[in-house]
Amino acid sequence: MSFYVGDWTVIVPSSKLLDAGRFLRDTPGAAFDFCSDVTASDWPPRPKRFDVIYCLYSTTLRHRVRLKVRAGEHDPVPSVSGIWPAANWLEREVYDLFGVNFTGHPNRRRILMPDDWQGFPQRKDYPLEGPGELLMENPLDWLKLKQAREESEIE
Repeated sequence: MSFYVGDWTVIVPSSKLLDAGRFLRDTPGAAFDFCSDVTASDWPPRPKRFDVIYCLYSTTLRHRVRLKVRAGEHDPVPSVSGIWPAANWLEREVYDLFGVNFTGHPNRRRILMPDDWQGFPQRKDYPLEGPGELLMENPLDWLKLKQAREESEIE
């Protein structure tokens, strides 16, 4: 648990996310009845590269808390849409842009990008100019391909 810039943040393992969510919603002194945002941040060097962040608000007590889960690229993160229905589309957005593996979600599919889009554009290792014709896992391979294309245009 930490306090930064006027807000509390609670970090829980993904296996305890649903228990923590129900506790924060149902405990009278907390009463976090509204999930105002779900987002993620990407830290590629870490083994658990994603921070999935739930911004919660109590409409009756007028206070906020951030609930944070750290997850690896293929680690499952349980959906909280059964606790806070507003999280449904927000989790879909995080899945679409970061590729976070939400489990138990009622409708996990892309929401912003086309269904056939390759990759996840908010990841820090995503090519800056988009996937082009194919998405390469290694950004250096993509840069080599780009440089070769530019050199062939010069000649």
